[in-house]
Amino acid sequence: MYVLGSVNNMDISVLIREGLITLVLFIWVMIVVGPLTKFLYQKMRARGMTHIKAVYYNRKVIHILAGGLVSVLVPFFYTTPLYPALLAVILAILTWLPRRRNQLMDWFQVEENNYEIHFIIMWGVTITLAWLIFHNWWYGVIPVAFMAFGDGVTGIIRNMLYNKRTKSWIGNIAMAAVVIPIGYIALGWIGALAGLLASIVEHFESNPIDDNITVPLVSFLTILIGTALF
Repeated sequence: MYVLGSVNNMDISVLIREGLITLVLFIWVMIVVGPLTKFLYQKMRARGMTHIKAVYYNRKVIHILAGGLVSVLVPFFYTTPLYPALLAVILAILTWLPRRRNQLMDWFQVEENNYEIHFIIMWGVTITLAWLIFHNWWYGVIPVAFMAFGDGVTGIIRNMLYNKRTKSWIGNIAMAAVVIPIGYIALGWIGALAGLLASIVEHFESNPIDDNITVPLVSFLTILIGTALF
């Protein structure tokens, strides 16, 4: 209701402008998850890389160039979470449909899990809650950045070391080196603590709960509780 009320009060020109921005971002995401990563997959396979290794490199490319980049742009272009939430819903549906039809986009999707959908859902939920609770985008952008950039770096390093999807503390150390400074610069010691906890919980998962859920959730709750208490 709060979001709808805010929309009613928005100037129509703002609504149109943000709608056009959303369209541009949607097209960008479609390019990343479509032609770009499909091209990268073909190049990696041509160089002799295994299928699963190429797939997981692509998943991290999508993490960074789609999820991460778009989230960082949100505070600069949007006045309410209407369009970011709508974008997340549309992308989640479009990512789920190939699974429904048994026509996986196999250059980044795998049969054994649908974690890429978790990524999109948590992106939308975290961004929306940050605006509703704090009226400040950055409280949602930072947890999403931990998931996109931090987990992205973690996955790339693990993929370089192993030929399968696995967990390794080496990757978590690399993630901490990325997200703790980001958290501290953005939100001080609370942000740094959120980054540290996110780097730890990323190591653990139990299907269907994976790091695309736990990293932003733990980060957001840490920021929420820390802000409320201090």
